[in-house]
Amino acid sequence: MHGSASSLSASAWLLVLLGAVSGAYCLRRARGWGGAAAGEAVMGFGMALMAVPLGDGGAWRAPVLGAVFCAAAVHALWLLRGGAHHAHHLVGSLTMVYMVYGAAAAGSGGGQGHGHGTGLPLLTGALLLYYAGYVVLGGTRLITAGGAAPAPSPASPAPPCGAPAELARACRLAMGMGMLAMLPAM
Repeated sequence: MHGSASSLSASAWLLVLLGAVSGAYCLRRARGWGGAAAGEAVMGFGMALMAVPLGDGGAWRAPVLGAVFCAAAVHALWLLRGGAHHAHHLVGSLTMVYMVYGAAAAGSGGGQGHGHGTGLPLLTGALLLYYAGYVVLGGTRLITAGGAAPAPSPASPAPPCGAPAELARACRLAMGMGMLAMLPAM
């Protein structure tokens, strides 16, 4: 998402805010929970940073964010030891790498701007379907979570600091919606 601050749409600023707030909440959870929450914090802050317009001073962005998200993918692979439920973190990290380098290719693509088909259409379409399903499933889980929260299990421990499980689900849902909003710009 390139451009000046004045040309940045309200929806893009909303994406920046959504990513930053989600990242901050997940970072707070990571202090007592670690693991997946730390990865979610990286994803939230990374989404926010990707959406901020940096003008011509953003040449460092693709290599730095690419390295951060590659490291997050390695971390997600490490988390897979604990079960396949961490596969979403791997998909998310690799999607962010794809978007970072797709945006960099758009910026150097001989007049092509961001959102002019720089990504691979089949891969972008598959990721759109994945995140659409993730958002719909996450939304239904959030809506139906009105009853008593289930007891924590080793695979899905309860968030620390007395935070309700619904807040963690809402954070994940917000990041899924952010990914869904960013992918069409490929």
